[in-house]
Amino acid sequence: MGANNGKQYGSEGKGSSSISSDVSSSTDHTPTKAQKNVATSEDSDLSMRTLSTPSPALICPPTLPGFQNGRGSSTSSSSVTGETVAMVHSPPPTRLTHPLIRLASRPQKEQASIDRLPDQCMVHVFSFLPTNQLCRCARVCRRWYNLAWDPRLWRTIRLTGETIHVDRALKVLTRRLCQDTPNVCLMLETVTVNGCKRLTDRGLYTIAQCCPELRRLEVSGCYNISNEAVFDVVSLCPNLEHLDVSGCSKVTCISLTREASIKLSPLHGKQISIRYLDMTDCFVLEDEGLHTIAAHCTQLTHLYLRRCVRLTDEGLRYLVIYCTSIKELSVSDCRFVSDFGLREIAKLESRLRYLSIAHCGRITDVGIRYVAKYCSKLRYLNARGCEGITDHGVEYLAKNCTKLKSLDIGKCPLVSDTGLECLALNCFNLKRLSLKSCESITGQGLQIVAANCFDLQMLNVQDCEVSVEALRFVKRHCKRCVIEHTNPAFF
Repeated sequence: MGANNGKQYGSEGKGSSSISSDVSSSTDHTPTKAQKNVATSEDSDLSMRTLSTPSPALICPPTLPGFQNGRGSSTSSSSVTGETVAMVHSPPPTRLTHPLIRLASRPQKEQASIDRLPDQCMVHVFSFLPTNQLCRCARVCRRWYNLAWDPRLWRTIRLTGETIHVDRALKVLTRRLCQDTPNVCLMLETVTVNGCKRLTDRGLYTIAQCCPELRRLEVSGCYNISNEAVFDVVSLCPNLEHLDVSGCSKVTCISLTREASIKLSPLHGKQISIRYLDMTDCFVLEDEGLHTIAAHCTQLTHLYLRRCVRLTDEGLRYLVIYCTSIKELSVSDCRFVSDFGLREIAKLESRLRYLSIAHCGRITDVGIRYVAKYCSKLRYLNARGCEGITDHGVEYLAKNCTKLKSLDIGKCPLVSDTGLECLALNCFNLKRLSLKSCESITGQGLQIVAANCFDLQMLNVQDCEVSVEALRFVKRHCKRCVIEHTNPAFF
């Protein structure tokens, strides 16, 4: 099929639609059946003049032989391969009749109940469908075709799957959405293509050229895209606020293209409007790249740098200088981040609400004291695996961050019941507490927590030496609490 695809669908870039006869015969279901020897030639001429519609095969992997639409029967006679390709079909033709043929035609069947719904209700139903199912609906009948391409339904495009040819899918979809407004998709605001490993720079360039109103882009796990494609998107989509490039190992920086930087006036500066940035598992990100990101994305409020293992305290210093509005920050598993890095993070002061420093082995009570002293409005702290934290750090945290709602100090062997007592007597609003593998914790500490933190909703005491009586005490005082434990006697 790979050799034939180029012939069957090679005319995709032309103005008229390219119709695949083998897929249409096996998957299209038109509302009426054309009369023999009369309307066949007219239908074919009509279909070549109508607008193009992306086929479901554009977005979904082809159906396995003998299985169609989730049922065990199929009338398909075409060959099927494991590759998903982009195909374009015309909308279903209208019923063509002749005065003589009408006399001999069979009585019209009763109208389906769903066809009695008004257009507004149908559009609302279609709004809950993913992109691939919406394209399937566009091939049912002419009415559904017109409703499925209502611009209100195309504020978001979601494509997933490893076999899908994403670049071609994005090209065909954006071309169809650009018919009313040539070359631009003014309604499209969100594009989500997570896990599409075949996405390349070409697909992102299509988005950058056709979607100037884009506000949200998620390309998590698409490891074939590079810096240049991301630069094009952030430069040509000035309203982009949410960017997820987690798992894109080739992305090392977020910046404007050189051309875009030159066009900007000195008053505007070289800034990007991104507020949410997820660069988890971008292993090659270094301090210099983070410096560039911070200098261009000064409006950042949410930044996630999990497992960016090359970052150091110096990169965090650049970040705090330029991005003073950060509310949520994660540097989990960044092994070179130490107490000096937390001293820089503490300069965010009361703006910081969420902080994750899990498995940063160089952090001790000193860094926790910096954060607790200046970030008094902290709501969430994940310090799991920071083995240098002791009861003194927990005590200082509890007395200064009294509005803390979620705390994870699992795998901190130096934290004991003394630290838990300080936590329980100061943080009454605590809702989530993880003490997994804290060897020094006993049932006495848990009872103090349960007696003071009535709103506790989740407690993790896996691999802790805690008695059944202590767990039952927690359950009696915190009735909504879900306890995660490894004690087989408690159920």
